[in-house]
Amino acid sequence: MDTKIQKRQLGKSCLEVSAIGLGCMGMSYAYGEIPDKKEMISLIHSAVENGITLFDTAEMYGPFTNEKLLGKALAPYRDHVVIATKFGIKLQDDKQVQDSSPEQIRKSIEGSLKRLNTDIID
Repeated sequence: MDTKIQKRQLGKSCLEVSAIGLGCMGMSYAYGEIPDKKEMISLIHSAVENGITLFDTAEMYGPFTNEKLLGKALAPYRDHVVIATKFGIKLQDDKQVQDSSPEQIRKSIEGSLKRLNTDIID
């Protein structure tokens, strides 16, 4: 059986991704018990090996732990995958507060790049 994953071009850019992406929030946040990190890394590797090239995360998933998980898992594949992350929310008194100020965006992006162990987010 041919399981080739279709590709899609994002907007008018030259950026091409798999038609199916992998949303990674539940790997470290939100849906009850947190899954085993080694199992999630194995799942991410399997996704890449099966043609998935688009991975979605956010700094608030965890918070911060989901980006670290993806940074570790995708390091061997970084030149072949696209990581999308979200920002605009910060922690304030242990609550998530919307903040899309230029200063917070800069802080968020710098933190995401570090946690994702990359120099670009797509």
